[in-house]
This record gives sequence, C-alpha cells and structure tokens, in this order.
Amino acid sequence: MTTERVPVIRTTAMPADTNPYGGVFGGWLMGQMGLACGSFASRHSQGKAILVAADEVRFPGAMAVGDELSVYVELLRQGRTSLRLRAEAIARERDGEAEKLVASGEFTFVALDNHDRPRTIAAGEMTNG
Repeated sequence: MTTERVPVIRTTAMPADTNPYGGVFGGWLMGQMGLACGSFASRHSQGKAILVAADEVRFPGAMAVGDELSVYVELLRQGRTSLRLRAEAIARERDGEAEKLVASGEFTFVALDNHDRPRTIAAGEMTNG
C-alpha cells in the first residue's frame, strides 16, 4: 500500500511575490517552506517551536506567477528538544498538471516552553505531517 504525500501548505504565487526580473522571489519560496516546517514542528512537538537554522537550501527550478505551490515536510531527525526537517516546494503549472521541484532545504527547530527555554519533545508523538 502506498501513502500519498499531503502538502502542509498549498498557495498560489501572485505578482507581489516576484523579484525585479519578474520571476517568483526565492525569499518568498523559502518563507513558504519555513511556514510549512513551523506548522509541522509545532504540531509534532505539541507546542511552541522556533526556527534556529536553515541549511542546504536549493532552488533547482523556477515557478511562474499563477503557479500553485505545495510544500511537503518530512521529519529527518528528532533530538531531545529539536527537530530536523526537510521541505520540498513543488510548483504545478496554473493551467495544467505538470509539476517540478522549485526549492528544497533542511530546517532545524527547537521546542520551547512557556518561558522560552528549550523543552523536551515526547518520544511517542506523531512522526509525519
């Protein structure tokens, strides 16, 4: 039995999301990946989790205004207080089904308590989406 991946975030690139050359701004893509990872991290750790590092961020493809962006998140590693996540941003053309990888990266989050100090993430919590 195969499991279909479900995006954490799905949105459409708009004209305000472009760089001075008319392409979708890489910073916007990275922001969408950070939002998706933040949502995943908070749900997985069942509380506040903040981004502390973004590594291996790549932009292998370009997307156009109007394309739909889906961001998929995968748990790579869970430490005592931290999570290492991989995000993939996939663009689907606005008027078709063609998809392509436009960005990927790894994001590290730390779970915080009510006093903004690192807190332990329970061992048996969800491991996907």
